[in-house]
Amino acid sequence: MPTLTARTAVSLLALVAAIGAAFAADPETPLDALPYTPSLDVTAMDRTANPCEDFYQYACGNWIKNNPMPDDQARWSVYSKMAADGQRFQWGILQRLAEAKNGNTPLQQKLGNYFAACMDEAHVEAAGMTPMAPTLSRIAALQSTRELPALLAELHQELPGSSPLFGFGAAQDYADATQVIAFAVAGGLGLPDRDNYLKNDARNRTLRKQYVEHITRMFALLGDDSTTAARNAATVMRVETELARASMSRVDLRDPHKQFNKMDARRLKAMTPHFDWSVYLAGLQHADLNQFNVTEPKFYARLDALLARESVGTLKTYLRWHTAHAYAPHLSKPFVDENFAFFGKTLRGTPQQQPRWKRCVALADQQLGEALGQEFVSRAFSAELKAQTLRMTQQIEEAMAKDIEGLDWMSPETKARAQEKLRGIVNKIGYPERWRDYDAFVVAREDHAGNVVRGSRFEAQRQLAKIGKPLDRGEWDMTPSTVNAYYNPQMNDINFPAGVLQPPLFDPKLDDAPNYGNTGGTIGHELIHAFDDEGRKFDAQGRLRDWWTKRDAKAFESRAQCVVDQYGKYVVIDDIKINSRLTLGEDIADLGGMILAWSAWKAETANKTLEARDGLTPEQRFFVGFAQWTCGEVRPEEQRIHAMTDPHSPGKYRINGVAVNLPEFQQAFACKPGQAMVKEKRCRVW
Repeated sequence: MPTLTARTAVSLLALVAAIGAAFAADPETPLDALPYTPSLDVTAMDRTANPCEDFYQYACGNWIKNNPMPDDQARWSVYSKMAADGQRFQWGILQRLAEAKNGNTPLQQKLGNYFAACMDEAHVEAAGMTPMAPTLSRIAALQSTRELPALLAELHQELPGSSPLFGFGAAQDYADATQVIAFAVAGGLGLPDRDNYLKNDARNRTLRKQYVEHITRMFALLGDDSTTAARNAATVMRVETELARASMSRVDLRDPHKQFNKMDARRLKAMTPHFDWSVYLAGLQHADLNQFNVTEPKFYARLDALLARESVGTLKTYLRWHTAHAYAPHLSKPFVDENFAFFGKTLRGTPQQQPRWKRCVALADQQLGEALGQEFVSRAFSAELKAQTLRMTQQIEEAMAKDIEGLDWMSPETKARAQEKLRGIVNKIGYPERWRDYDAFVVAREDHAGNVVRGSRFEAQRQLAKIGKPLDRGEWDMTPSTVNAYYNPQMNDINFPAGVLQPPLFDPKLDDAPNYGNTGGTIGHELIHAFDDEGRKFDAQGRLRDWWTKRDAKAFESRAQCVVDQYGKYVVIDDIKINSRLTLGEDIADLGGMILAWSAWKAETANKTLEARDGLTPEQRFFVGFAQWTCGEVRPEEQRIHAMTDPHSPGKYRINGVAVNLPEFQQAFACKPGQAMVKEKRCRVW
């Protein structure tokens, strides 16, 4: 055993090392501009790997080695790093707005005040758990289940990120996409998926035990003694398990026909006689609603049985938990730490809580996203970049039109409808044409939790106000700074935020090959979603309508089955394989998107002289550009959650799983039969 002096010296060295490690681990400062990384980074490649055996390792091996996952992340990739850089850029914007003494517009001041309140940790700590005291008081005052609908109407509007018992909102009518109607959906769970409650394997049994222990500790933070806290946690788990048993699987939820159950108020009330919808709807200020889509009728039938069976005390316990769960990230340190200990460390394997600035930037983007988006776009997105992206999108749509026309398995009748749908797609690039109005969102500079709750209520009421109104086809579902893209089958639009149209994903400084392989592949991916196993069920006007002949539908399903069979063999982690019915739409989009991007690139460069660069032919540069967007790694705990909940395949298989189906890839790298990246039976849907 070391002497006291030796122990002191060791302690001092450890302290110095810890301080140095802290600075090395968190060198982050606000950015005034987005950093530049090329869309094809040769230093990220592992040239010792054989691209014909493992193309993902060849394209990404050194990126993974040289970019260790930060301790505050559950997954880390080119996308993640780009999003993190974007956060630092937004941090700079928000900090300047918060510190400005004059010169801010009212909207800029609202942003600055929101960020300043969130960053005021001393004020948040002093407030403790008092921000949720009014909500807990309303729950405590509940005397009977007859009073539950009025209380739920309030909770569904104000609880950030939580919807006790069920969810309620607005969405386009499946039968008539020009109309917005009320949607009643399943909800009420704390774990990521219903199968976390229902599967009886060792991993999920352990997770359920850890979840109950977490809920117990949260009840203790609310003031319950240890015995009461444990009993209340068991009650919550029992109620949530009942809700999970009533819920549809994620695979079933991918079928819009199974979610299309339109009914009037009389039918809805008859389905749930123990819940007074008139009182609930009055609480939402929509007492006169008479059209609903109930996505899971069986869920509501079992929910009604639960309400008839359970005591008011049980429901109060359940609602106390969901209130604490919703508020926890926005309260003092004991709540924040306990929330992260389970949902960050235990559930996703993330060792370290994100610094406060990251959480505050994410909240500002979530609740004031289009206000922050205006600042982002004015600094980081040009008209020229928008025009370039639009041109590439139009080229890929032209490639899709040719692809449809050349299909030997589709009849002229279905082709005509497919072309009609393709022509009807609206391309949204960069940011909305009309910015969201935040005047009704009241922000106070010294009330962080209150701002979050008012932001939740603002968004809930904004959504509910759409019911019965003309559809706003200009609306976006992502903020302009988001590093992502999407296709909406009912809007029939593809959306590319400004955040995803930056290096290293789209790089105006580089040649066409990696840009078409990367951003072109993304555009093609979103376009193919209009025609994947889910998107193909909607017509050009966004209606849920079968526009396929039976023969053509059968031919599609046969080709899709090839993709299901291929991806279902891939192992995610341990003995867990990809749920290829869940990932089918994304896998079809990955494959078809690359075929379209290749066609568009070939058309773009048909009359150009292309030269090798960095030891790669133009064709090889196209494919390396395609692969490098997904370079990265995922923690084991996150991989298990991913396999259960994420409709995307793991990054490695989004690359290798596509490349094995492309003869152009095999030609580019001179791959031979028998090598891993050469598939005897290739899949192709589009």
